[in-house]
Amino acid sequence: MASKILRGPRLGTKLLILMSLALVIIPWFSYQYVSEMEDFLVDSQANAQLLTARGISTLLNGRTDLFNDLPLSPEGYEQLFAHPLEKPIRIDGRDNDWEEVLDYRIGFGGFAPQDASNEKPKSFYLVLGQHNEQIFTVLQVNDDHLVFRDRNILRLDMSDHIRIEFTGPDGTTERYVITMTDPGVTTAYPMSDWRYAIGQAENRIQGAMVETETGYTLEFRIPLALLGETPTFGLVVVDVDDEQTRSIESLTATLPSDGREAFGLVLLKSPEVMKIVEGLGYSGANIQVIDQQGRLRADVGGGLEPTRDPEPVKTDWFSSVSIVMDTIFGLVDDNLRARPADDSGLVITDALSGTPSFQRRYNPAEGEVITAAHPIVAQDQVIGTVVVKQSTDRILELRRDALTRIVNFSVLSIFIFVGIILAFSVRLARRIRKLGGETTNAIDVYGRLQTNRLMSETESGDEIGDLARSISGMLARLHQHTQFLENMPRTLRHEINNPLNALSTSLQHLETETSESGREKYLDSARRAVMRIGIIVQNLADAASLEDALEAEEFEKVDLQALVSNYIANCRTVHPERAFVYEGIDYPAIAMVSDSRIEQLLDKLVDNAVDFSSVGARITIGVTVHGSRLTLFVTNEGSPIPADKLDSVFDSMVSIRDTDTRLHFGMGLYVVRVIAEHHGGSVSAENLLSGRGVTIKVVLPLQRDTESEALPRRESPGQRT
Repeated sequence: MASKILRGPRLGTKLLILMSLALVIIPWFSYQYVSEMEDFLVDSQANAQLLTARGISTLLNGRTDLFNDLPLSPEGYEQLFAHPLEKPIRIDGRDNDWEEVLDYRIGFGGFAPQDASNEKPKSFYLVLGQHNEQIFTVLQVNDDHLVFRDRNILRLDMSDHIRIEFTGPDGTTERYVITMTDPGVTTAYPMSDWRYAIGQAENRIQGAMVETETGYTLEFRIPLALLGETPTFGLVVVDVDDEQTRSIESLTATLPSDGREAFGLVLLKSPEVMKIVEGLGYSGANIQVIDQQGRLRADVGGGLEPTRDPEPVKTDWFSSVSIVMDTIFGLVDDNLRARPADDSGLVITDALSGTPSFQRRYNPAEGEVITAAHPIVAQDQVIGTVVVKQSTDRILELRRDALTRIVNFSVLSIFIFVGIILAFSVRLARRIRKLGGETTNAIDVYGRLQTNRLMSETESGDEIGDLARSISGMLARLHQHTQFLENMPRTLRHEINNPLNALSTSLQHLETETSESGREKYLDSARRAVMRIGIIVQNLADAASLEDALEAEEFEKVDLQALVSNYIANCRTVHPERAFVYEGIDYPAIAMVSDSRIEQLLDKLVDNAVDFSSVGARITIGVTVHGSRLTLFVTNEGSPIPADKLDSVFDSMVSIRDTDTRLHFGMGLYVVRVIAEHHGGSVSAENLLSGRGVTIKVVLPLQRDTESEALPRRESPGQRT
């Protein structure tokens, strides 16, 4: 008794288990992610605060006057703020790297508005930036017609240009003109009367311009070394519109409001420490400037409490996930509270000694606070420090909300994915069950085939379709073999009964016959009956052992055109009652074949053609060549093959004869197919278009040989029976 097979879980159950495990693992990974991100974000914020402190201290480095009274009052001057830049500007004429300060641009000049309700457009917009002892400037100029400098003209005021005037380190007034010969790199020349250069180009003032839809954008930088102790300079945009006259149309300058001076006071960022840092209080950070004596010189942004409003209570289905995330962050907060509280005195002490540093500390009223400090240096001496304090609650709150949304979306995606996978698995299981049921029903309980093909899934293009087609092909071959076995007894009984009856009758008459001539006649009849039985057995044996016999055959180069020509000559002798005709090529057709098997193949085809044609009918045998294949065909006049038999006529024990005057087992064309396929070819049957005949075609591979035409034409050894 066969052992019982244990039934495992179905595909849908397995996929559901896998997805359930994923739903359990994802929250755990989320918690690990939150823990890692908490450390990463706090460290990132600490480094960002340290960079902020460094940037502010950079503005204050060397500015001992900011810790004392300014030698010059900014009142009465046009104040041009040079905003601190975290990184230097690439001088390429584009403002794409000015995003952090571009909103602070200042407009100068204007035209009469077309509509009184509209704001006057500015002639140009100016933004100043400062980084590493360099003043960076970007100009966005509105100019409807650009006139570039002609290199052949020495005067520099006959094209669009920029005039710069400032007080140098020695107190003298310096003048420079920035000219543009074409879009790209600009050139700065020292000037005296704004018309002619008084020396070589100043390479320390580097600039570049690009054209825009409304005019052009110009970038340039000036080293602070060119400016005086109190940086001041005036800037004038000169517009020339006529390329012929090259006369100046307008001059737009950054002149002070009272017109007293032709300079603007460049403030880095303001002459007072408070004005330097007061604009940074909006970020939620507390910024302090402390001098070397430990005195607080500036304190901006005192509040460190979270600035976000409380969120409304969540009532949707995401609330459960949000509660889990709140619990996880509660654990993180508990870890923070476990850290000892400390003050920022150590950080300030380190900064005043010249070492920038930061510290994380916990305050029950403020939560976790990060304190970063960077020294302010003047002439290699520390004159103070910038301290930046900020709570981590806000960034962690934002990160928690973002992570909650990510987890919510992930959970929703997983549910959708699980639904799709389950639907796919149900459909896949249904297809497999349907295919399995049809395959099972193809064979009855007695082992007999009920059908020779499957109907379901055979048209599918996936692996199940391949499996269905494979099973269907296997059933077709089994059905063919089953038909052979089923037809064998009936065929043998029908074919052997006739010679057995003749043998029995001859033996009965032989018992009663006394004359010598009569006994000889019945003996001859008995011998013929025995011979017919032997022929039947031999035919069956030949058909059964044909494939094994072919494996032992050796191929050789044979000229099939010559073989067919000689074979036709023999046919005319053996079958004089038929008209044999050759059609096709008249040159050698060399193929690697077994000549005896090819003649056996022709024997079967000619026997069929003779049996299905009438006396005097025409039988055509020919050879044609198409590329690397040759076709051997036999055509006879007579009745056509039924359409439903064209595909099965080459199967074993399939016959379409109406009479049984000879021994026919339906094996002839089966032998033809086996021989053709053994030679790497194929065989097919077609009815003539006239409907009064049949053509059998055998396609074989052609042997390409440069010496094929020199091969001698061999004579066929004769027709094989």
